Amino acid sequence: MSIQGMELFAIVVVIILFVAVLKQFGILEPMSLEDSSDSDLELSTVRHQPEGLEQLQAQTKFTKKELQSLYRGFKNECPSGLVDEETFKTIYSQFFPQGDATTYAHFLFNAFDLDRNGSIRFEDFVIGLSVLLRGSITEKLNWAFNLYDINKDGYITKEEMLMIMKSIYDMMGRYTYPSVRDEAPSEHVEKFFQKMDRNRDGVVTIEEFIETCQKDENIMSSMQLFENVI
Repeated sequence: MSIQGMELFAIVVVIILFVAVLKQFGILEPMSLEDSSDSDLELSTVRHQPEGLEQLQAQTKFTKKELQSLYRGFKNECPSGLVDEETFKTIYSQFFPQGDATTYAHFLFNAFDLDRNGSIRFEDFVIGLSVLLRGSITEKLNWAFNLYDINKDGYITKEEMLMIMKSIYDMMGRYTYPSVRDEAPSEHVEKFFQKMDRNRDGVVTIEEFIETCQKDENIMSSMQLFENVI
């Protein structure tokens, strides 16, 4: 990946890497016909029991059979019914063995940990997945904004964006050509704010973020890449 491509990568990396993680989990395997015979989620062996199937159908854009298949994959890899942050970090470190993915994995984990209790439930997982794979462009961009808004105050600051960009460079930097310069993350943050911060007040709002992204053809096409993954 070129250095010039990193700015776009900062916007769409969520979807690309998360789909890779799902394949690593075995969660995006094709559904079998026997999925249709089950009337509800299997709950016998898990520590955390997810919400009912009908409620998850109402909260997501997955069918009953898709939810059953996703739950089987989730339960196989996470028998307790919960995913902790260390598991996230372990998975991402396998994809980027020559980089340091721990900080990026931390930010991504926090974006999925909706109730901030230090673990991702199946409900958290499948609601986020529904947005990333089946959501509208606006829903996906809202999700990405939430990732970059580290302190969840409704704004992206330069400091927050720099933390995200540094985490991406730490994870991907050794694979870029030419090699990454120390000042490269800061330069990309400045470019990001030149595009996004329309009123030049030093922060990016959700409205500015969505409006700018929707006008970028590359970002829009990238957001649609994984709509038919499952």
